[in-house]
Amino acid sequence: MSQSRVSNSSDHEDEKTEREFYANGTFMKTAEIEAKLDEGNIQEAESSLRDGLSLNSEEARALLGRLEYQRGNIEGALRVFEGIDLQAAVQRFQPSPTEKSVKKGRPRGDSVHDVPQHAAGLILEAIFLKAKSLQKLGRLTEAAGECKSVLDAIEKIFQYGIPDLQVDTRLQETVSKAVELFPELWKQAGCHNEAIDAYRRALLSQWNIDNDCCARVQKKFAVFLLYSGVEAAPPSLSAQVEGSYIPRNNLEEAILLLMILIRKCALGKTKWDPSVMEHLTFALSLCNQTSVLAKQLEEILPGTFNRIDRWIALALCHSGASENKEALNLLRKSLNENERPGDLTALLLASKICSEDPLEASEGVEYARRALVCATGDEEHLKGVALRVLGLCLGKQAKVCSSDYERSRLQSESLRSLEEALGFEGNNPDLLLELAVQYAEHRNPNAALRYAKQFIDETGGSVLKGWRLLALILSSQKRYSEAQVVIDAALDETAKWEQGQLLRMKAKLKIFQSKPLDAVETYRYLLALVQAQRKSFGPVKNNSQVDDDNVNEFDVWLGLANLYSNLSHWKDVEVCLEKAHSQRQFSAETLHTEGIMYEGQGQVKEALAAYTNAVLLDPNYVPCKILLGALLSKMGPKALPVARSLLSDALRVEPTNRKAWYYLGMVHKDDGRTIDAAECFQAASMLEESEPIESFASVI
Repeated sequence: MSQSRVSNSSDHEDEKTEREFYANGTFMKTAEIEAKLDEGNIQEAESSLRDGLSLNSEEARALLGRLEYQRGNIEGALRVFEGIDLQAAVQRFQPSPTEKSVKKGRPRGDSVHDVPQHAAGLILEAIFLKAKSLQKLGRLTEAAGECKSVLDAIEKIFQYGIPDLQVDTRLQETVSKAVELFPELWKQAGCHNEAIDAYRRALLSQWNIDNDCCARVQKKFAVFLLYSGVEAAPPSLSAQVEGSYIPRNNLEEAILLLMILIRKCALGKTKWDPSVMEHLTFALSLCNQTSVLAKQLEEILPGTFNRIDRWIALALCHSGASENKEALNLLRKSLNENERPGDLTALLLASKICSEDPLEASEGVEYARRALVCATGDEEHLKGVALRVLGLCLGKQAKVCSSDYERSRLQSESLRSLEEALGFEGNNPDLLLELAVQYAEHRNPNAALRYAKQFIDETGGSVLKGWRLLALILSSQKRYSEAQVVIDAALDETAKWEQGQLLRMKAKLKIFQSKPLDAVETYRYLLALVQAQRKSFGPVKNNSQVDDDNVNEFDVWLGLANLYSNLSHWKDVEVCLEKAHSQRQFSAETLHTEGIMYEGQGQVKEALAAYTNAVLLDPNYVPCKILLGALLSKMGPKALPVARSLLSDALRVEPTNRKAWYYLGMVHKDDGRTIDAAECFQAASMLEESEPIESFASVI
């Protein structure tokens, strides 16, 4: 058994530090040994240590090598370490076959007394320092091999794992350092697969490392999985426990490791590390699991995370999960005058959320204007973002205005804000798309076409929304053949599974071109595509984070039902509606089509009930309000006020709806208001000239 120590002694004014070796109850000063090492007499230095401290050759060389390493003589230390026979030492420390059979019936902690830990620790530390020396000399592969030999030796010596109690401190320290260094060496050597295996070995074997060391290894492994760009193979079958969760890819394994680290912190086993939450945020955002991230944030103990920062982070998570109501409530708390009313991130996010709901748009306008005031100094570049969300909020606010004058004023302010934002973010494709949609909705096709083309140029034609919007603008100008060319070109450049929206537009375009049979064929192809996709990838879960750009089976059956209703093929309409009901039991869209079917068959009461149920299910569903108002207008003078109210409300939601203006004109005509009727008919006629095959807002 051997070990070394450093003792200090002071002589009056001069303080002098003397290093000493201590082993087997004997002291020996290092000065004599250092002198021999300086002369290059390694054999003499080793002999002096063996004789002076009663050591064997490996132990003496281990002490010499450590001394050289501490003196900074890396190459000298390496020459000394080369003389250590690790295999012979391991065989000496390993339990004999008879001891193995006895140990099987003993507790794990009892094995500690059978291994000379101080001697084993000294030899293993020497090989570890040899690996560190090779690392400093740039011989990384050799260093990794030596580090592996340390871990292999530990597993042979402690075949039942390192005991929890009565472990030599220096031995455990060497084990922990070797476990941590091994994967780092493979990473530095560029051997990424070996590094992954080393990380898994470090975490799955019984090394008895403390929580802090384990946390460092877990964090480094998670970071490596997230950012290395190397796809890790699943763990070997020998490392898999039956019934346990096996990650399928890098992302899942990294998330699992980071969530374990967060749980350790919550239990007080490790210190809080903010970077762990940052990495977990990145990982969960990549797979659209921000709701899971919100749960992790909520489980963090109070005092660990700043209260307002936690609210804003939770709001971002809920917003990413389309849980806007929860997100907005959290942001309102954080922006309270007693909290952090000038937080620019919170103001911009709150205004962005409000811009998606016409009823919250006025509140969003206030947040956006406060953001404009706060965007100064280093954050002045965010003025463009504030102007953009201000324009979006004003546009949404205009849709719920009862006054035509107020609506026109807000629409003008909305466009002005978006144009001003373009001065800050001239190359922002999202801003260009929003401007194109706004101008298209205001029936300014030339400006809309210009911005749509700029969007396609900025995105290189890789985003389908640009091609869809371009086709819609061309269809609003009755340039159906050009719209057809655009859709066909986009289909040629689009992967099969992403063609749903384009195929649906193509079918609607065929209807506008009075080619119903071609539309039916397109819908049939789209239906086959959607069903094949469902079989390939399984049913889509009812998740708010599912990509809304894909057409589902419900949309296809509903589109076919509407097409057959235009052709008065009522039996086919019934079949399609039955299929649609199987996909979504309660829907204003299916009730709307049912009402058209009943009305076409002369069943007025059933049609009235279907339209009424649809409006009750979705009060802002405009097509049913229009048809309900039109149906009521045919029931005599007493129903005209109700019909007028429904149609006016429909126009409040969609001021550019041609059918709403037409049927409102019919109501005015039946009521004897010829001038009002003429104005409504004129508006309907003008809107018909610029009507697209589907709403411009469907693009965003």
